[in-house]
Amino acid sequence: MANHDPRQIETTHIGSLPRPPELLGLLKQREQGEDVEPEEWERVTSEATRSVVNRQLAIGLESINNGEQPRVSFNWYVSDRLSGIGGEREQKLWADLAEYPSVAEETFETDVIELATQPAVTDEIRYEGDDAAEAEITAFREALEGTDTDIEDTFLTTASPSVVAATHVDEYYDDHESYLFAIADAMAEEYQLLADTGATLQIDAPDLLATGHTQLYADKPVDEFRDIVSLHVDALNEALSGIPAEQVRLHTCWGSYEGPHHLDTELVELLPTLYEADISGLSVEQANPRHQHEYRAFAEHPLPDGWTLIPGVVDVKTNIVDHPETIADRLERVHEATDGDTPLVAAPDCGFGTQAGLAMVNPEVAWAKLEALVEGAEIATERLS
Repeated sequence: MANHDPRQIETTHIGSLPRPPELLGLLKQREQGEDVEPEEWERVTSEATRSVVNRQLAIGLESINNGEQPRVSFNWYVSDRLSGIGGEREQKLWADLAEYPSVAEETFETDVIELATQPAVTDEIRYEGDDAAEAEITAFREALEGTDTDIEDTFLTTASPSVVAATHVDEYYDDHESYLFAIADAMAEEYQLLADTGATLQIDAPDLLATGHTQLYADKPVDEFRDIVSLHVDALNEALSGIPAEQVRLHTCWGSYEGPHHLDTELVELLPTLYEADISGLSVEQANPRHQHEYRAFAEHPLPDGWTLIPGVVDVKTNIVDHPETIADRLERVHEATDGDTPLVAAPDCGFGTQAGLAMVNPEVAWAKLEALVEGAEIATERLS
């Protein structure tokens, strides 16, 4: 990620964007084990990719991607790219939702994928996703070539070893560490493949904050969870070996779901551990109502030299379009907390389509929120000039 004037706030988003109904229908067919004609799949995914690329450019986003259009989710797409995954197991309810079971029943309703279960790993993990990854890259490249705009900044997303481990039940490896590093070895192939395109590599790792703590390690005190996060960062660094830190940004969050979040770990408790990652850009929620105070953590623990901060300044869990002035306020307070020396790139808190078919935000409202993001970044830039 290139450094820029910290007073000039650029814009991006966090990977997933709304998918068209026709594509959602095909994703549902595939999830249900039904055959989809390859020609139809290629046509629909290519059209969807072209559409999201053109729309990102039309509203003025500066760092864009393919909207994760061919993926059924930000994490479970790896089930089609890794060997050793077979069967499903019931998913453990997250600690905050367990205290409000009536909320939990409504939180993960989707008719495309089954979110009450998790894939299980029953054999050795190896990477077998070259063809799928190459097809996704090709569709994105062709969509970019089809525009009349010179696009300088693109990114591609991929799941962290730790979020794969957190969302795929291990029934094969002897212990968590062996499992985690086996995933890291496999995912390293995807990381290199994506990095070879020249795009920024975005690692999605929501488990490094409270989703890991409230989902898998709710019984652990913060100190013990911090050690787990450190191990997960070590696995990520091993998988990123050979890829320049300047080409990598990391997204982490407290979970893109509309729940209580009252058990979320404070950012200040884990931020120094996140700084151990071999990256140069960090994306963290700042619009989430539970965490809007967390900008103070960056004053207590300043970002490493040369890093870019990507604060989430647009909420992704409501159909309220954030006011551009509010977005600018959020950016300003983050700017002040970093002493004005850290470059900022404005973004939403998370993706708008992290799980296909689970749309907390209406697709047209999602695009309106991104338009407000661009306007808010312009306002903040003007204020700071």
